[in-house]
Amino acid sequence: MRYGKKFYNKYKDYILFNKNIIIAGTAALIVGTFFTQFYAQQNKNNFLNSIVTLSVEYAVYLPLFGVFYYLDNKGRYVDPLSGRKNYANIKYDIIKLVAIFAISEIIFSVSKVSIHFQLMQISFEPYQASMIGSFTAWFIFLIFINLGAKIVKLFKSSNS
Repeated sequence: MRYGKKFYNKYKDYILFNKNIIIAGTAALIVGTFFTQFYAQQNKNNFLNSIVTLSVEYAVYLPLFGVFYYLDNKGRYVDPLSGRKNYANIKYDIIKLVAIFAISEIIFSVSKVSIHFQLMQISFEPYQASMIGSFTAWFIFLIFINLGAKIVKLFKSSNS
């Protein structure tokens, strides 16, 4: 028990960061899975289906992640002595977060659309193609986003 608590305290920021990504990603996956199946009944263009599904997933994922990330980190930027927000640190961390997200999201998007499209081309059901594409792209994304967070020291206050 003691090791678990020590581990959690050491990697708390990364654990919460990944929790937010996974929860928002799961919601996007569910919506995307239903959407891609519906869209396939309306339009038979597999590439367009892949692109539009990705857009719908982002419309769900980005706002949810933003809200969860804010809730987990809102106290991080308050000076404990004065109780005032440190806007310089907020700005600096937002720049770092946007940078690692931009690179990771490009990797995610290319992976997701490519896999989704290829699976639909070989006659997978749209919902199957969407789920497999999303799971594979998320796995790749999580590796790159965490590596990026470590490189730019997004959680410099943690002991990791």
